[in-house]
Amino acid sequence: MKTVGERLVEGLAARGVEVIFGIPGVHTVEMYRGLSGSPIRHVTARHEQGCAFMADGYARVSGKPGVALVITGPGILNALTAMGQAAADSVPMLVISGVNRRDSLGLGLGLLHELPDQAAMVRPLCPTRQILSASDVGPALDWAFATMATGRPGPVHLEVPTDVMPLECEALPAPTALPVAAVPDIGAAVARLNAAQSVVILAGGGARGQEAALQALAEKLDAPVIQTVNARGMMHAHPLVVPASPSLDAPRALLAQADQVLAIGTEFGPTDYDMYVRGGFPDVSGMIRVDICARQLARHKAGVALHGDAGAVMAALLPLVGARAAQGAARASAARQAARAELAELDALMPGRLDMVETIRRAMPGALIVGDSTQAIYAANLYYDHDRAGGFFNAATGFGALGYGPGAAVGAALAAPGAEVVCLIGDGGLQFSPGELRTAVDERLPITYVVWNNAAFGEIADAMRGANTEVIGCAPSPLNMKPFAAACDLPFASVTLDPEALHAALVQPHTGARMIEVRVAK
Repeated sequence: MKTVGERLVEGLAARGVEVIFGIPGVHTVEMYRGLSGSPIRHVTARHEQGCAFMADGYARVSGKPGVALVITGPGILNALTAMGQAAADSVPMLVISGVNRRDSLGLGLGLLHELPDQAAMVRPLCPTRQILSASDVGPALDWAFATMATGRPGPVHLEVPTDVMPLECEALPAPTALPVAAVPDIGAAVARLNAAQSVVILAGGGARGQEAALQALAEKLDAPVIQTVNARGMMHAHPLVVPASPSLDAPRALLAQADQVLAIGTEFGPTDYDMYVRGGFPDVSGMIRVDICARQLARHKAGVALHGDAGAVMAALLPLVGARAAQGAARASAARQAARAELAELDALMPGRLDMVETIRRAMPGALIVGDSTQAIYAANLYYDHDRAGGFFNAATGFGALGYGPGAAVGAALAAPGAEVVCLIGDGGLQFSPGELRTAVDERLPITYVVWNNAAFGEIADAMRGANTEVIGCAPSPLNMKPFAAACDLPFASVTLDPEALHAALVQPHTGARMIEVRVAK
């Protein structure tokens, strides 16, 4: 008879899991026994944080939960940062870890990888559950996948004691069908939208994957669509799209001029709506707000709150709202022009940084751009229109974990076979997780690592200068990128901060992963 570890892997495969990101250890041997002969592909990361970042990138691109498998103690603690990022950005992720044997939990016996209460360290971030017997396996998996599919997506944790993994386990029953969110009563929203003359739509990460419904609704309402970072890539180059941060004055003015705002899947977080902490946060009280999470709706109370799935609600609204001509394209165009002009007012170097990101899009159309916290990404977060829905994302908003990019790019590449992936990362962020470049090489993935090398924590140094304080701790010794790339078996090119030079490097034919350094003057 098969073991708990083997049945767990079977249960994951039955629920559509195709890839697991993990690092094996003595506490998870039985899980790896299950992977032998399984259709699930195992990808070996270099650090457990990388495992979970890979699961994050995979989930964002595939639309399915990413799965990470880590060891007891240090393994799950290393993964917590990435789980925090997933929680902040509503990314479905299942992290499975070991834990010490049942009769030792909480006793402090000095066992390998022992923690006083492992689950208690995870619980503030996400739901967690122990599998304490063979009969728990099926219900625990049903619970985990239902939790990720219900309400706001995010990470979920399962832990399996080392003495439970080798227990004999009967074949699991078929997975329980996942719940489907009900469509709320939309009558009040329809009445407000039909009474309005000048609608604006705010689209957040909760609208991702619903581009067709969003575009159809926007066109019928003739409404400009302001996109937060996690909504970028939808409706690329559409006359109604405003791919600009609501922290900028131009999108804020567009919102203020509207007689009705429809906010879809946005949490109204300060990193999107008040990045520069200067006030002027939008007034939500008169808006129509759609969100899958009831807690979010309670946090910023709207005039009409619709608790439901963004796609289902938009589909329900579409036949009931009246078509109109409201100069939507003209309003959106004016907002785009004004927003882009604001970048130079914020920082004279900002337009040049944005131009480098747009160069990547021009040189590699349809590529996925996975960003770390670096100057070029911050510029693009303020204003950037990507050409692939769901194809531009990063960790620079919300939780803001440095070192996100290399692992997330691996997950993204595995979720979109054949697609080019660009990881845009600073030299400082790269030093947080350099080992995951080797994972990309191992897996023969077409990832281009564009390293924004200003030999500093440049964004932090700028913040210190802006605060009129001495710049301290922002200039760690930089990597020598060429030999570092060679050590990772990566083809290497180095260019200056020049769009034409970057374009020429990007269009060079390549197979597998490569590195392009962009040398940025301090």
